[in-house]
Parts: sequence; C-alpha cells; structure tokens
Amino acid sequence: MNLTELRPASGSRDDNWRKGRGHGSGNGKTAGRGHNGQNARSGGGVRPGFEGGQMPLARRIPKRGFTCRNSKEIIGINVDRLNIFEDGTVVTVEVLKATGIVSNPKDGVKILGNGELTKKLTVQVNAVSKTAKEKIEGVGGKVEVI
Repeated sequence: MNLTELRPASGSRDDNWRKGRGHGSGNGKTAGRGHNGQNARSGGGVRPGFEGGQMPLARRIPKRGFTCRNSKEIIGINVDRLNIFEDGTVVTVEVLKATGIVSNPKDGVKILGNGELTKKLTVQVNAVSKTAKEKIEGVGGKVEVI
C-alpha cells in the first residue's frame, strides 16, 4: 500500500452542495430556502431560545441559588499527604502537581491540618490552616504563603 493509494471509505464523504446555481443543479432559484418567509431572507430566522412567542424554557423553569463570580476554588490537602517527600524538600504547587497529589490546582492550594507530619519540609503554597502551620513548624519545617 502506498500513501498515494489511500482513499476515504466509500460513502464517508459527501460532495459539497453548490446552492443557487441554476435549475439543472437541483438546488437553484430559492436555493433550498423555500418560498419567501422569515428563514428565506438574508439574516432571517429567530434568535436562539425563541419559541415563537411562547414563554421560553429559560424563563419557565424555576431559578435556584447564586454563584459568586468572584469566588476562588482552592484545593485542600491534608498535611499527612506531605509525608511522601524527603526531609528538606521545598514543597511548591508545581511539585505537588508533578507528584500527582494535585492534578489541577485551579485558583490555589491550601494545606489543611488533618493527620500527622513526620518530615521537615519547606512548604510554599497559597494558604495554610492554623493547625497545619503548627504541625509543619512543630517538626522543624517552614511555611511560606505565596
């Protein structure tokens, strides 16, 4: 088989329709748009969601809740997850992502105080809880909020 012999599967590709190119094309005169009417005209048609004057679905269904556009999505990690690092490691968001502890840091990472820490680490993240800070500094580590 040669690269020049490759062809798409039979029937998988259709020829383009050339609209409005005369009666012989089978798609002349009105070019598949019918006779007059709103959709036959240039720029015609209705906006998305318009239901012909009926109350649209987006207005019929009940509305619930509120989403604050200014809120941030912070990923929380407990201190016991940091025990996989060696003593003296500088733990940053990039390091957490590289080791697979965090897959998508979104708006930042916060270290939470659940569990025990046995390694002396320098932690550089976006936020740290009070108990997590005490546990990290209790084993001789350092906390830097970036």
